[in-house]
Amino acid sequence: MPLVSSTWQLVDAILVFLAGMLLVVWAGRHFRTGSGRGLALYAWHTLFCLVYAWYTLTYGGDAIGYYRMAVNHAESEFQVGTYGIVYLTRLLIEHLGLSLLGTFLVYNLFGSLGLLAFDASLRTVTHGKRRFYRSLATLIVFLPSVSFWTSGIGKDAPSFLATGLALWAALDLQRRTPLVGIAVAILLLVRPHMAGMLVMGLSLSLLLHPDTSLARRVLLGGVAIATAAALVPFGLEYAGVKGTDTGALMDYVEGRQEHNMKGGGAVDISSMSLPMQLFTYLFRPLPFEAFSIFAMAAALDNLILLYLFVMGGHAMLRRPPGRRYAENRLFLWSYALVAWPMLAMTTANLGIALRQKWMFTPMLILLFLSALGTLRRQVRPASPSPTPVMRIQQRYGIQPGQRREP
Repeated sequence: MPLVSSTWQLVDAILVFLAGMLLVVWAGRHFRTGSGRGLALYAWHTLFCLVYAWYTLTYGGDAIGYYRMAVNHAESEFQVGTYGIVYLTRLLIEHLGLSLLGTFLVYNLFGSLGLLAFDASLRTVTHGKRRFYRSLATLIVFLPSVSFWTSGIGKDAPSFLATGLALWAALDLQRRTPLVGIAVAILLLVRPHMAGMLVMGLSLSLLLHPDTSLARRVLLGGVAIATAAALVPFGLEYAGVKGTDTGALMDYVEGRQEHNMKGGGAVDISSMSLPMQLFTYLFRPLPFEAFSIFAMAAALDNLILLYLFVMGGHAMLRRPPGRRYAENRLFLWSYALVAWPMLAMTTANLGIALRQKWMFTPMLILLFLSALGTLRRQVRPASPSPTPVMRIQQRYGIQPGQRREP
């Protein structure tokens, strides 16, 4: 399958890329990123989009499957999840005449906007700290694992966009609550069960935050709980859980632990303890487990994340977080601690984990980065010692340039 089939399709792909540049510049102003840094992130992400397109054409992948299903009109009505991606891809092909490359670039734009929001959030929590921590935040944003999986056709790019918007909104939750609604809507279209988890996290943060007034707590908490009550059963049904009782959930978890046990990235999680499942999901493969150059790149990224989590956790134990970003911490912890165990207990393939963990890992990264380091105090430069003339002026109350009358 060629990336482009005609000159016009190549022109369309170039126009999509240029339109993406304009949108990135506009979004960069809202995220306070700046045009230069925003375009650099867009170029970096687009580079991995091209690598991802080559990789899927060479070795196969879900992206090609989505595109072929869209070309063959596999789904004529909109549905959430996999067929939602197929439906959106078919619209891009039929109404915009986009080729495989052009469609890749549209999804690349979704991921790029999520990367901008992620970068802006990390820059906010490291502002005023040592250069090392600001450089660490930049290094994490430019990790290959972040941009590779979120640059192609599929559910990962819209999911990462939703995660980035939710993360940025959490830094000022009182004024950016509508962004959380947009994030929930995007997740509802591609991964409804994650939308339910995000709403659950928002509900817990509104109910438990001590500074929330009673009226606001009742109003927003009631709306969030009602939304969660509607989304969670829908998400469970989408995920394949037959019922909402404990037995049905346990059957689902046990079934998922045996699912996707094929390929080099398969691991047996059914016999692991919960802490080991959590570690496996987030930090494996490690370098000694890498079986290819792509696995080695992922392993090096995991080492950086492991370092951040160890140092950030140590900083939290030594110095409890203050009131800065207190509201966002409660929201982010609630969502991450709901999503992480659920995904860790039900994912038996490291390849899938490498992609799906970026739906909540940015929250944990921000939490641990915000715990590292201290804000630098601005020290006023010491005033020079007064000269003898200045001492005389101060003693007799004479202003500079003023003549004293005899």
